[in-house]
Amino acid sequence: MNSVTAAVLPPADSLVRRLTRLNLRLLSMTMLLTFLLLATATWYVARERQLHSAELSARLLANSVSPMLVFADRAAAQIELEAFSRRSDLLLVQVRMPDGAVFAQWQSGPGTSQLQLAAPAALAQTGVQSAASWSALEVWAPIRLKDELVGVLLLRESLASLHLSLLLLSGVAITLMALMILVAWRGLVLVQRKALRPLVELSDLAEQIAQQRDYSQRATIYRRDEVGRLGERFNEMLKRIEIWQADLRLQLAQEHEAGQKFERLAHKDSLTGLPNRLFFQGELQRHLALCVEHGELMALMFIDLDNFKKVNDQYGHDVGDEVLCEVARRMAAVVRSRDVLCRLGGDEFALILPQLPDETVAEQLALRLIAAVRATMTIGGAVMPIGATVGLAFAPLDAGEATALLNASDHAMYAAKRAGKNTFRRPQDGVA
Repeated sequence: MNSVTAAVLPPADSLVRRLTRLNLRLLSMTMLLTFLLLATATWYVARERQLHSAELSARLLANSVSPMLVFADRAAAQIELEAFSRRSDLLLVQVRMPDGAVFAQWQSGPGTSQLQLAAPAALAQTGVQSAASWSALEVWAPIRLKDELVGVLLLRESLASLHLSLLLLSGVAITLMALMILVAWRGLVLVQRKALRPLVELSDLAEQIAQQRDYSQRATIYRRDEVGRLGERFNEMLKRIEIWQADLRLQLAQEHEAGQKFERLAHKDSLTGLPNRLFFQGELQRHLALCVEHGELMALMFIDLDNFKKVNDQYGHDVGDEVLCEVARRMAAVVRSRDVLCRLGGDEFALILPQLPDETVAEQLALRLIAAVRATMTIGGAVMPIGATVGLAFAPLDAGEATALLNASDHAMYAAKRAGKNTFRRPQDGVA
């Protein structure tokens, strides 16, 4: 029994690479969306903080220039504004009279854009007003002296520093994201290659078997997960194909050697006298057609002898042949007259049960057949440890086609083997 253990290089469009690409795309989109949301939230929060700072500065400056406005000291007001202009990002600071006339101002450059706010006269009731756009913010603050409105202060600041800081922060974040995606890519390749290794090996084994027609190979089972169960079913399929292939070769050899004699006995097993596989195949097709035509219930038993190989190895093939003949006689004695008992080859038998009133009849017959085979069998003074394991499938309940019904009974037989032998199982009993 061979197994695939050598590392195989992944093909150009392997499952590992496709999953890695899909995971990286999902990760990149998630990180990009998170970055955009965080950057937007950061910009809004930073702008609100700068706007709040500008409002506090405007209030303090308004308190400072109120006496100068009352005493019409323009020179002092101008000095105060120039001292205040050391504040970063400041575009314009302006002191106006209540009637809107400019009393004093400082401006960083010509052509600064203006934001639309309420008329200065309304500030007596509303207090400080502010607004912000993408590129600048503006604050209007009332100038009061003893609760009397004596003027209005206008403060305008640029958001260029905020944008620069956000740009630098975004550059750092994007660089980190790229590094994280690179690390994730390497990690995903390693993790997925390890996780998908059993599936890749199973695919390579199927390709190798398809090319070499060597059904003796088996898949390596690493874990009892979905892929592990798939590997077990694949191995069971290979085993059955190997058995059927061996039976076919044996049958072809027997046909060549038997010649004309085989033509006369084409439908009979020469050892047990039972109908053989060829006869069984024709009868199964015929009874299935009648089952469908008349709406009747029929069953198929796949019977495999237990410990037959042990008998052959310990007592020889002659004793093994006597055991097969005795088993055939015992089973033929318990079946109904219209049932069709066949020997498929080796220690495998099949029983067609047509025109069943219900499923219970077939199940009871399976128990009687197992008991008949298991009864003490003495050949040449030695007790033969022979038993029978039965797979039972019904048409049309489990399958309506010959191959499918045979496969269903075969799988049921393997389920009975796993259950401890010398028993029978239905197809649904073998579901993992």
